Amino acid sequence: MKRRGFLAITCLCLAIGWQGAIGAQPVATWKAGSAKRRITPRHLMWMAGYAARTHPAEGTSTDLHAKALWLEDPRGHRGLIVTLDLVGIDRALADRWCTAIEKKWDISRDQIVLSTSHTHSGPVVVANLKPLHFELLSPEQQKLASDYVEFLTEQVLGVVADAAKKLEPAQLSWGSGRATFAVNRRNNPAAEVPARRAAGKLVGPFDHDVPVLAVKDAGGKLKAVLFGYACHATTLSWYYWSGDYPGHAQLTLEQRYPECVALFWAGCGGDQNPLPRRTCALAQKYGTELADAVDSVLQSGRLEPLEGPLTTRFDTVELTFAHVPTREQVESETTSKNRYVAARAKMWLARMDRGESLPRGYPYPVGYWRFGDQVEWWTLGGEVVVDYALRLKGERHGTRTWVAGYCHDVMAYIPSRRVLSEGGYEGGGSMVYYGFFSPWSETVENDIVNKAHELAGDTHLRPMHHK
Repeated sequence: MKRRGFLAITCLCLAIGWQGAIGAQPVATWKAGSAKRRITPRHLMWMAGYAARTHPAEGTSTDLHAKALWLEDPRGHRGLIVTLDLVGIDRALADRWCTAIEKKWDISRDQIVLSTSHTHSGPVVVANLKPLHFELLSPEQQKLASDYVEFLTEQVLGVVADAAKKLEPAQLSWGSGRATFAVNRRNNPAAEVPARRAAGKLVGPFDHDVPVLAVKDAGGKLKAVLFGYACHATTLSWYYWSGDYPGHAQLTLEQRYPECVALFWAGCGGDQNPLPRRTCALAQKYGTELADAVDSVLQSGRLEPLEGPLTTRFDTVELTFAHVPTREQVESETTSKNRYVAARAKMWLARMDRGESLPRGYPYPVGYWRFGDQVEWWTLGGEVVVDYALRLKGERHGTRTWVAGYCHDVMAYIPSRRVLSEGGYEGGGSMVYYGFFSPWSETVENDIVNKAHELAGDTHLRPMHHK
């Protein structure tokens, strides 16, 4: 009887412990703080992203925001994510912000991720896409663009400070959803997309995963959600400020979770478009679809708790150009009938006259974060095509490998070897708008992927826990 009683009590305790483990909430071993600030231009200045625009913005549809999320792991190591409703930023501006952040908060460059949504309904940001916009603007519009950068800098550094003040114990967890509105624009003519989609005949590579990082306070209330998707923010092509579908997705989530800051990062969507497009209704539709994908993860009951430590790494790799023109060749382009070619040539001649040389390559930024041994996140510069995400996910850990583009510095399109060999806009035609004279060399994909693996080291994530 004594033995039976002992076994019964032991089994009961084990059962209670097992039930407790199944229903347990993640422990608040992290700290987190998030904030947002409005960065909608105060003046009706020129908009970024499209060459066809003929006049400045006419008004505001939805406000643009800078958002910040500080994360601190159990050992006290911090990481900072800043997301921006902008088409992109340049290296000099990114360096300026990072230097100020590093100095004030005593962190290093590897602990900072700057991410842009690539909305084409935001303002010109001076040096980004300079031959496409700034070089061709009137002096008045150039002044507005320059002044905007100062306003933007104030808001970015301000929102980082706001988020730092809100650091509190937090629970981190992750999941992955799915949204299907992104279409490979190189392989599917826009006019044919509705019929092809209905017939299940869309072609070309795509990435429909929606990575989700949920940040809850010690009591389990959602305070921030960070999510990504690989698709251009080009639903709209009008004259009103808007975050496009990423802006609508963030707004929808913040309306559903009033105390939450929703932060979007753009995946490797350089060759992916939201199709069909061109209406505000579609931007709202795609934003709702993306928000629903995030919400389905948040409400699924299958969020995986994230454990520390947080690993942060950052480096650059020199990407080389296929060729470099002579000064004489640059001079000959100043009279081109293509105004963007001429603007590029004049921009570089002015730099050469100041003593600069035409670059043979570019210091391409690659960031790598790892959350314990459960999730890893690469943050890549430029307009990265989808092949990079598919390759890294295939070589690593599927949905637990996250790959962002449009981070740190948006200097050009980043084609894969396949896209480079096929040519076209993403393969090299777009380089003129970023101020370069040549496509990348054929080693571009392996140069980036090798650097990505180097930053990850030989550490692999542990086997997935299935509930």
